[in-house]
Amino acid sequence: MQSQKTHPQLFSFEFYPPKTEEGAENLQIVHSKLAKLNPDFFSVTFGAGGSTRDLTFDTVIAIQAKGIAAAPHLSCVASTKDNIRAILKSYQDNGIAKIVALRGDLPSGMMSAGEFRYANELVEFIRQETGDYFQIHVAAYPEVHPQSASATEDFKNFKRKVEAGADAAITQYFYNAEAYFYFVDACEKNGIDIPIVPGIMPITQYTQLFRFSEMCGADIPRWMRKRLESFGDDRASIQDFGLDLVSNLCQRLLDGGAPGLHFYTMNQAAPTLAILENLKR
Repeated sequence: MQSQKTHPQLFSFEFYPPKTEEGAENLQIVHSKLAKLNPDFFSVTFGAGGSTRDLTFDTVIAIQAKGIAAAPHLSCVASTKDNIRAILKSYQDNGIAKIVALRGDLPSGMMSAGEFRYANELVEFIRQETGDYFQIHVAAYPEVHPQSASATEDFKNFKRKVEAGADAAITQYFYNAEAYFYFVDACEKNGIDIPIVPGIMPITQYTQLFRFSEMCGADIPRWMRKRLESFGDDRASIQDFGLDLVSNLCQRLLDGGAPGLHFYTMNQAAPTLAILENLKR
């Protein structure tokens, strides 16, 4: 973990672009609450197959205009060099200087990813087109990407993204700190020393967490799953348990040298604020 301790501890928050007027109003409230913490940036997701491209762009521009950096997600899936080139130019014209470059998920029924097969190809293209203008963040999977053939192949994929020009990485969420520490140690042994920021998913309800974890390959340890199941529909107990568990996880990661935390907020402020309050941040 020595490499990570050389980087400043920074915090960031992720939103998804709202699709309704009510959702947009809610996001404004959530943003205003989290902005008081002066995060390094707010990231905004990009729907499967580029399905929220315009909504992502509008949300990013609105956030940037309020004084804290915004980092839009860009996905390989259904993208061409021409449309990525145009998107990059639009972001540059609006002062956006951070990008989260991802492979992305193929929507149901889509057979081809597009002109970019893997995230390292997208990172390389961004560098070719814009030089060092953008700070590029990529994804990391301490518990291995669910579609990877092996842990070894998954790590090689991550290394390719770094070699293509990534500046930092944000991990998939996890609840086993050892997975993160082991991943960082592997990076150090392979000469990778970019900031690797743990992705943090607050726990507010079990069914949603279980569904997300099944899709993205995040492991819910058996003891944790059994405890959550025991609460049944007692949402208050689930939230209290989740707050303690995730707060302790965050503290352990920071004490171990993690260069900050990236919160998957699900467009809610209260769960993230409660965790940061426990951390005295």
